[in-house]
Amino acid sequence: MTQQLFHLSLNDNRFPPCHYALKNPDGLLAIGGCLSVERLKNAYANGIFPWFNEHEPIMWWSPSQRGVIELNDFRVSRSLKKTQRKLRPVVTVNMAFSKVIKACREQRIDHEGTWINTDMLRAYQEAHQQGLAHSLEVWQDGELIGGLYGIMQSGVFCGESMFFHKSNASKLAMWALVNWLKRHNAYFIDCQLENPYLTSLGAKVISRDDFLTRLNTAAQFNVPDTMWLAQTLENIYD
Repeated sequence: MTQQLFHLSLNDNRFPPCHYALKNPDGLLAIGGCLSVERLKNAYANGIFPWFNEHEPIMWWSPSQRGVIELNDFRVSRSLKKTQRKLRPVVTVNMAFSKVIKACREQRIDHEGTWINTDMLRAYQEAHQQGLAHSLEVWQDGELIGGLYGIMQSGVFCGESMFFHKSNASKLAMWALVNWLKRHNAYFIDCQLENPYLTSLGAKVISRDDFLTRLNTAAQFNVPDTMWLAQTLENIYD
């Protein structure tokens, strides 16, 4: 299959088929366009996500190998269980989206730089306001100690980023997310790219073709209206 880099217009939200994505750098499919909510909806529905640094053009990706977490394969270590018993955290959804995405940005700026640049920050905050992007928060004694955010418009939660202010707090957020998705009979978590941290939680790699097939199947899932209402999640670790 011929690889080709596409240049997107501002006015057309369509994307080219993912099989045109470059091999080097792996998965780069298109550049340009904008980060409107409608374009983001279309991108994620087709297995594509934006990823670029400050002062770079918008770049759209569909890597040849995709990291995913099967809900039943999530690994809960003894140390994580111990942390949960010690901290006894309160878990909420969509109660502090702006705080979560800003904390994700700040944590990465402090360590290795971040793709959560100012354009991405604005775009995902708008996506949250329109019911596309969601956050899950972990609290202890009223303090936000960890969380994550991502996109969900089908049976797949497309994870974007996570953070922690206390050890294992981001893992507590992921554990709660997995259980929340299970309660609603969702399909799996899209991790986009594999890394050792996600692998330790049970992530695996599947091919782009397999991912797109499964994404298409998950499109039949209707996200319940109540799933992402701002709320506290009771007994989420049971």
